[in-house]
Amino acid sequence: MSSSRQRAYFSRRSAFDERLNRVALAIARAHEQRRHYLDLTLSNPTEAQLPYATDAIVESLASRGALSYSPNPFGMLSAREAIAGHFLERGLTISPESLMLTASTSEAYSFLFKLLADPGDDVLVPEPSYPLFEHLAVFESIRLRPYRLAYDGRWHVDLDSVSRAITPETRAIIVVSPNNPTGSYIKRDELDAIAEHGIPIIGDEVFARYSLEDDDARARSVLEARGVLTFALSGLSKVAAMPQMKAAWIAVGGPPADVTSAMTRLELIGDTFLSVSTPIQNALPDLLRHSRATESAIVARSYANMAVARGLFAPPSAASLLHAEGGWYVTVRLPRLISEEEWVISLFEQDGVLVHPGHFFDMHDEAYIVISLLTPETEFAEGMSRIARRVSDLSAP
Repeated sequence: MSSSRQRAYFSRRSAFDERLNRVALAIARAHEQRRHYLDLTLSNPTEAQLPYATDAIVESLASRGALSYSPNPFGMLSAREAIAGHFLERGLTISPESLMLTASTSEAYSFLFKLLADPGDDVLVPEPSYPLFEHLAVFESIRLRPYRLAYDGRWHVDLDSVSRAITPETRAIIVVSPNNPTGSYIKRDELDAIAEHGIPIIGDEVFARYSLEDDDARARSVLEARGVLTFALSGLSKVAAMPQMKAAWIAVGGPPADVTSAMTRLELIGDTFLSVSTPIQNALPDLLRHSRATESAIVARSYANMAVARGLFAPPSAASLLHAEGGWYVTVRLPRLISEEEWVISLFEQDGVLVHPGHFFDMHDEAYIVISLLTPETEFAEGMSRIARRVSDLSAP
């Protein structure tokens, strides 16, 4: 049977462009040649030389409770109580009955899209932001409509663009706080203005604990929005720096009648999949408790790496560091001497430094690169120094 005939069996939404772009091809060549490079895109905390309470984590997974199966569509009560305590540490009071466990924040989005939208409906997403939303939307048969995050020395929500993006088919507005990669938190006045549209708000708050500076103007969570249904998402992947543990959660807030209706429908969705494993649910209270040292190490590394970046790209450098309030990423604006793609290829092939191009996050104005603050300090400092030298060399008269 021909390959074209085989492809006829598959859905259009599962199709994607299989061609590798120039950056991916360059990385593949480096791997084939076993050529070393500094990876400043590191996003996997388990490969970032971080401290973990290893023995305690392993012990928490050895519970005999893992041998029994007592499924709950919302997740085990003990796990939800621990998550409620996690919210309380942020000054937010939420009942365990308003919480739902999922296997990941990606699955949480999938559940909420099923809850709120029919095929063909719209969901608003910030731009720039992480490209995962595009895939999630395609698989749920919904449409994404972007609203703009603007930069004028600090990032802020372009509230007019939110209003323009809303259609009669808009079923939810996604807020990422702090956003990836801009590192910008949603401010209370921005959240209030978005809530005035009366459309459910989904808040991705996975990086919320990783703040780089204090700001009394920021909202602690989308759960603080008034008069509208809200969903706050997070999980062990970022909170405990353990993406392999596969546990996340949805906290539901808003008018009590709306919360009750949402939980009733989510119960059916959750009962259909029952995707969170019992061992992880049993261990979740301990995993949250043992995450403190790792969290502190990430914060300390982010501060140290940010200080290095600020020093290297301060005037008179032709490149500049964009302001970031939190999260694991920093954005550098490069001089438009060559295209953004050429910058990334040049840095990789000539300087041995891998960075994300800005267009990966839907940054439309060239030229930007995005770099992970999770990178170990020595590698980060060396990689950023190489970038600074490349900028200096290309900018020299």
